Parts: sequence; structure tokens; C-alpha cells
Amino acid sequence: MAVNHRIDTELEDDGRWIAEIPDLPGAMAYGDSRDAAVARVKALALRVLADRVENGEPVPQTADFFSFSVTP
Repeated sequence: MAVNHRIDTELEDDGRWIAEIPDLPGAMAYGDSRDAAVARVKALALRVLADRVENGEPVPQTADFFSFSVTP
């Protein structure tokens, strides 16, 4: 089952685009184009999720599409 997160984009007054994933605090990125901002926020979202896993924080957004089992 795919988990979809909405990406909001907006053109700033200075001509840069900003992209944000509202469901994932900390996932906000700028780009020179809308596509660049979206690509950067997607990459940042993966880093944010990885940081949460590394620090033992819950990551419910990923529970439906991946899990790990540790073998002895």
C-alpha cells in the first residue's frame, strides 16, 4: 500500500519556489524552479525519516510500506 504525502508549493516574491510536506515537520526546501523545489523536499523527507529512525523516534508514515526484521 502506497503512502502519499501532499507537497505544497508556492512561488516566493524573490522568484524562488518553496515546497513543503505539511505532514512531515522539517520537510521544507527552496529551488530555482518548482520541479527543483519538489525534488529537494522529497530528498529532505527521506533524510528526516532516516533521522527519526536513527534516533528511535516513531515513523508511522512508513509503517504501511516497509518494515525490518532482525535475524540472530
